[in-house]
Amino acid sequence: MEWSILEQYGPALLRGFGVTVLCWVLGTIFGMALGLVIALLQRYGPRWLGWIIQAYIEVIRGTPFLVQLFVLYYGGPLVGLRLDALPAGLLGLTIYGSPYFAEIFRSGFRAVPHGQIEAARAIGMAEPTIVRRILLPLGLVSSLPALVNFSIILTKETVILSIITVPELMYQVSRMSTETFRYLEANLVLALFFWALVETISRVGRRFEARITKHLIERT
Repeated sequence: MEWSILEQYGPALLRGFGVTVLCWVLGTIFGMALGLVIALLQRYGPRWLGWIIQAYIEVIRGTPFLVQLFVLYYGGPLVGLRLDALPAGLLGLTIYGSPYFAEIFRSGFRAVPHGQIEAARAIGMAEPTIVRRILLPLGLVSSLPALVNFSIILTKETVILSIITVPELMYQVSRMSTETFRYLEANLVLALFFWALVETISRVGRRFEARITKHLIERT
C-alpha cells in the first residue's frame, strides 16, 4: 500500500468528489421534480396522457442507464441536441431517475387515506389546495424512505458518467490507477468516498423523516 500517491492525486480526487456530489444533488433534485410532475399528471391528467407517460416509464426503466447516456450524448447531435459532458450527464441522471421517483410518489399518493381527500372536497376545498395541503405532505411521509433509498442508488450511478468524460470521482480514480498502476489504493479511495456519501445521505434522510413526521403529528 503506497498512500504517498494520495498526496499527488488528492486534489484531483477531491475535485472529482465535488463533481460527483454536484451531479448527484442536481440529478436527484431535477429527477425528483420531474418524477413528481409525472406522478401528478398520471393522477389528474387525461387517459391518453397517462398512456404516453406509462410508455415513457417502461422504456426508461427497461433500458440500462449506460445505453441511455450513450444515446443522449452521442446520438443527440443527430437531432440537433449538442451538449457538453457535464450537462449531458445531469440530463441523463434526471431522465433516468424520473420514472423511479414517479412510481415512488404514485405509491405514496395511493397510501393517503381516501377519506381525508373526500372530507376536504366535502368542505369545498379546491383540488390544488387538496394536493398542496393533504396529498403532498402525507404522500411525502409515506414515500420518504423509498426516496432516500433511490437517492442512494443514484449516487452509485454517477460513476457511469465517467464514460462520457465527466470529471467526477470515478474518472479521476481511473486516471490515477492508469498512471500509477496502483489499482488497490485507487479503488479503496473510491469505496471510502462513496461510503461516506451514502452514510451522510442515510443519516440526513432519517433525521428529515423524523422531523417531518413530528411536524405532521403536531399539525393534527
